[in-house]
Amino acid sequence: MAHVQGDVAAVDGVLKITAIRIKYEFKAPQDHLEKAHRALEVYADLCPAYQSVKECIACSWEATIS
Repeated sequence: MAHVQGDVAAVDGVLKITAIRIKYEFKAPQDHLEKAHRALEVYADLCPAYQSVKECIACSWEATIS
């Protein structure tokens, strides 16, 4: 599951998305926890959506893995 929040602000008279915050919550089997943490560390480098907006929208994320 992901909980997503964002900020919209007027920038030079135009409304723009200025920030996106994501909180992931998911379950992983005990023997896959290390892989799950490693995937979270590198996914932004391979995520097309993040790569498309990283220069113009402040993005942050955190995850809870149980």
